[in-house]
Amino acid sequence: MDRFTVSAGAAVIASSAMSIPPPSVPDGTCVYAIGDIHGHHDLLLDLQRRVVRDAEQREARRRVIVYLGDYVDRGPDSRAVIETLAKAPLPGFECVNLRGNHETLMLDYLEDIEVAPMWFLNGGDMTIESYGVAVGPGEFGTGLQAAFRAALPVDHKDFLDRLLLSHVEGDYAFVHAGIRPGIALADQDENDLIWIRGEFLDARARHDHVIVHGHSISTGPDVRENRIGIDTGAFMTGTLTAVVLDGSTRDFLQTTD
Repeated sequence: MDRFTVSAGAAVIASSAMSIPPPSVPDGTCVYAIGDIHGHHDLLLDLQRRVVRDAEQREARRRVIVYLGDYVDRGPDSRAVIETLAKAPLPGFECVNLRGNHETLMLDYLEDIEVAPMWFLNGGDMTIESYGVAVGPGEFGTGLQAAFRAALPVDHKDFLDRLLLSHVEGDYAFVHAGIRPGIALADQDENDLIWIRGEFLDARARHDHVIVHGHSISTGPDVRENRIGIDTGAFMTGTLTAVVLDGSTRDFLQTTD
């Protein structure tokens, strides 16, 4: 089975009790959101194939695919992931590419060598090596930075510079990490959208939208009344996850199905 359904649980019960319709995407639209890829091009291609097969079985004519960020680091093929997302969007889909904290670290490193220890601690050295630049043990210097700048294709840099921070479809908002509770999406701080954890993950109050996010790893889709987390640690587990939103239904696709 390529597709499985996780109940919205408390969200549906609470909505029914208050006679509030369950969250939904616009009529005639099916939205797929894909969690943190982290340099695993093979998993990206696998999940994209599953998305295409799933979409062919649905009636929705408008198809949207949202990538939640963290395309790079920790896996062997960051360059191939960026190449695919930048140059080979899925035919017949509107493609939305969001920025994660790892893309932010990558862009910051290009401008500031002081970012190197933080980025490399989070797998940035593997991204540099995917572009054909060797990284020696403990190497952070300006020579490595210059070599990486030269190896990074202009269109890859342009793709990274154009990444969005959020996207909205109906009752759902898509961000990389989460939002700060009590603040409207339009007023969110950029760092919160790509880095926040505790205050967002622990919040129980409803937000203006149900937030679909990655960034914080869980063993399976983390479905709460106010959020859906789909970072299933692909670089460790081999499981890359997508949530499928069609009307008021929610399904999930995974590479290990």
